[in-house]
Amino acid sequence: MTTYDWLLFAHVTGAFALLGGAVAAAVFSLSALRRERPSEIAVLLGLTRVAVVAVVAGSILTLVFGLWLVHEAHYGYGDGWILAAIALWIVGSVTGEAGGRRDARTRELAERLAREGDAATSELRARLRDPLSLALSYGSGAAMLAILVLMVWKPGA
Repeated sequence: MTTYDWLLFAHVTGAFALLGGAVAAAVFSLSALRRERPSEIAVLLGLTRVAVVAVVAGSILTLVFGLWLVHEAHYGYGDGWILAAIALWIVGSVTGEAGGRRDARTRELAERLAREGDAATSELRARLRDPLSLALSYGSGAAMLAILVLMVWKPGA
């Protein structure tokens, strides 16, 4: 195998980890929305932290090996599709991290309520359905899907 093949393998592996982790985190978060008991909500939101490990690892692998691939394949770092992918990577990472911080506070509230009798409150329900948290999470996912489209299509390459 050539250097290009190894770099592509590492880059695609990172993409699978990133997207797989993002899908798993979304499934756990959406499942938490359907639960009533804080203990169940806390477990599901806790599982998102495991998925986030895959997202972070995948993010690093895709960026590092993607930039290395740009060099190896003799693309230009100033090509529009590459700049757009980097910008979307930054947007997706920042919005995902911001949404994750908000979800962590929701998980902490669910854990506290689980210890105090396992009864849901209106505050917990409101945090689970917080429009800003949902927009940040969905926005991050949309940015990552847009990167995937750019990587497959490579407009202008």
